[in-house]
Amino acid sequence: LAVVPPRSRLAEAVRHAVAAAGQHADFDRVVDELHARYGHYHWVHAVPNTALIAAALTHADGDFTRSVCRAVSGGWDTDSNGATAGSLAALVDPDGVPHRWSAPLGNRLATTVPGFDGIGFDTLAQLTAQEAARP
Repeated sequence: LAVVPPRSRLAEAVRHAVAAAGQHADFDRVVDELHARYGHYHWVHAVPNTALIAAALTHADGDFTRSVCRAVSGGWDTDSNGATAGSLAALVDPDGVPHRWSAPLGNRLATTVPGFDGIGFDTLAQLTAQEAARP
């Protein structure tokens, strides 16, 4: 939340979601609370979806599979939420991604970005790190 205005709806929603995830052992209760509070937003709106992702990551406590499954099971923009939760969980703990999730990808990115279809994730990570290091 370092780059999100602290009094914004988004910051409030993330703080609420993290607190709810810490209060309830049953993730369904967390989801019910989020839907009661943010259900009036459109299903692809950033506020409820970001709140759900924050709750899923918090409730899963670093477990990749649980993070993705919680984010998807919460509804709203399920494919985006699962992808975002999985990306963040893998970023925090790359070794925590179970082989059953990574093996089917075969270290190959499928994309319509010219010149990058079929590139390996390892190569893409190296190129990204090089770009990040450029002044």
